[in-house]
Amino acid sequence: MENTTFSLFAKTPAQIAQILGLEKAFQGKQIYQWLVKGAQSFNDMTNLPKSLRESLSSQHPSIFSSTVMTSQTDSDGAAKLALELYDKNIIECVLLTDKEGDLTACVSSQAGCAMGCRFCRTGTLHLKRNLNDFEIVEQFMHLQAVAPGKISHVVFMGMGEPMANIDNVLSAIEFMHDPEGLNLSHRRITISTCGVVTGINELAKRRVPVKLAVSLVTANDQKRSELMPVNRAFPLSVLRESLVRFQKVSGRRFTFEYCMIHDENISEADADNLARFCRNLEVIVNLIPFNPCPELPFETPTESEIRNFTNALKRRGVEYTIRISRGRSIKGACGQLAGKLEENR
Repeated sequence: MENTTFSLFAKTPAQIAQILGLEKAFQGKQIYQWLVKGAQSFNDMTNLPKSLRESLSSQHPSIFSSTVMTSQTDSDGAAKLALELYDKNIIECVLLTDKEGDLTACVSSQAGCAMGCRFCRTGTLHLKRNLNDFEIVEQFMHLQAVAPGKISHVVFMGMGEPMANIDNVLSAIEFMHDPEGLNLSHRRITISTCGVVTGINELAKRRVPVKLAVSLVTANDQKRSELMPVNRAFPLSVLRESLVRFQKVSGRRFTFEYCMIHDENISEADADNLARFCRNLEVIVNLIPFNPCPELPFETPTESEIRNFTNALKRRGVEYTIRISRGRSIKGACGQLAGKLEENR
């Protein structure tokens, strides 16, 4: 059966009851509880009357608007799903496992992306459209269905720019955070942006206490504008003002995502620029070695380059971590998502 836009995810129990035309309001809450438990169809919802289950199942054979097309796994515990949306667009989402065994859902916020970051595979696709809130939540649920345990963290670091779809992103977060539902702490949800200042300002205005990550890549305006076109609209000085304002409102440390690229942004001068930009900010720099993609003209830095750059940051007092890239072999690592059906290799 062809997919439709029908979905009960990102809805309240009252909205579910209204959408389904239920005579008894409490049945909306029952269905909501089944959704967050991972039910795959109305037939799974065994505390509903059989006649109601049969009626709803005949009207809606699937409770998802999206379909899992492919599933790939990596030896490091990562899993990548390609999902077909109701309009045939394809998006990708990733399940990551850290060294402590915690599970993180990396979800997309758009089909494609308009930002055009030159080091990101998704940026080669151009923007197809924003995702609906239910399409964002469905990614989490599809990943939970293949996860070896309960997913405890969510990062909006998949395809697309979350700040360009802020309303749907925050609506999805509200559903995920609901104590009566998935009950994910705001502190375990991260929104990553390439530096869309209007979105950062809106996040500060709404005072949603999620974590913020900013893809910085370089603290040199000319170089950043070449690598990240968003910098032409929101140069570093404007971005910094926004981050200072966000930090005053949130009172929390944020993260700079710094993709290290061979011969591009890991010199002593780059370390100087980064140290100056970080000064007086409560921030930690997450260093990410570039993940190779055949479509992109960049290379992963050598171990020697990484060591020299981290030593330079250490001498300048910059607090940093180095991210271990997971899911690289299935093109599920940072910057590798492309929304294409690919064979498992």
